[in-house]
Amino acid sequence: MTAARVSLVAHLADACTALPAKQASHTVEIFSAIAKAAVAIQDELAHAALRGRLGTTGESNVSGDSVKKLDDWGHETVVAALAASRACSMLVSEEAEAPVTFDTPGLVVCCDPVDGSSSLDVGGAVGTIFGIRPERALGSGREQIAAGYVLYGPTTLFVYTVGRGVHGFTLDREKAEFMLTHPDITVRPRGKIYAINEGNAHTWHPGQRAAVEYLKTADKATGRPYSLRYSGAMVADVHRILHDGGIFMYPADMSDPAKPKPKLRLLYEVAPISFIAEQAGGRASTGKEPTLDLIATDIHQRASILVGSADDVARTEQFYASS
Repeated sequence: MTAARVSLVAHLADACTALPAKQASHTVEIFSAIAKAAVAIQDELAHAALRGRLGTTGESNVSGDSVKKLDDWGHETVVAALAASRACSMLVSEEAEAPVTFDTPGLVVCCDPVDGSSSLDVGGAVGTIFGIRPERALGSGREQIAAGYVLYGPTTLFVYTVGRGVHGFTLDREKAEFMLTHPDITVRPRGKIYAINEGNAHTWHPGQRAAVEYLKTADKATGRPYSLRYSGAMVADVHRILHDGGIFMYPADMSDPAKPKPKLRLLYEVAPISFIAEQAGGRASTGKEPTLDLIATDIHQRASILVGSADDVARTEQFYASS
């Protein structure tokens, strides 16, 4: 059977055989629900300007970010899909201050329904990120049993892991079904791309500044300089890194070294992406420790991340250690 003829659901059913039976069936149902939500989200993104869904609601979410109309719509779409799945007991979402609970036993989903929404008004790529946990949202990232992301762009891609490698699926828009197109995604040990918001350089840890300066310095023997590729949408940037190799970095604001201020959310951004990266043969770190070892004690806890090719992340950790 060719890769293009394997559906997401069929692939999942095989991949989840190593999980306990009920957990496996709940995982497949949740993935199916998120896939249905993703189909609806990609359609809404394509028609947002025509349907009056661009711009903000005038509200701010728990992270202090302005809420886009599509943030709200995407959140409600994911909530409805998970409720209908009857396999999810709780949803932790960026767009809800408290967890959304369902009246059915099941797994816990942590999700950013529309990641990179600041790019929406200019037609930039955005994504959906999610992680699945067995009984509770809080705890270590290594408690995740599955994670994935959806990238909405010229094509809509669904990338996932259940701890047995990383696989990518492209949406067949005529059938509204995701089909396997990128089996066994692996990130090369070293790349030639780095992604970071250099406008924040004045707030970086000295080791972070040294690492970026190293990447920008020409040296033929080590394949430098690296090329900067940064879109402002984590899913798009990380997907490029997994495909081409390199490193994505979102460090903490160290303006006050005594009070580091990371930006990204641990449960529904950092932990899922870290799980995927490790399963693809890459590495994810805060600069000092693996991000999957971080213990979440609050559902909207923040964390920094360096993620991508194992050698590139390890080298950046060395700059942190020596600064």
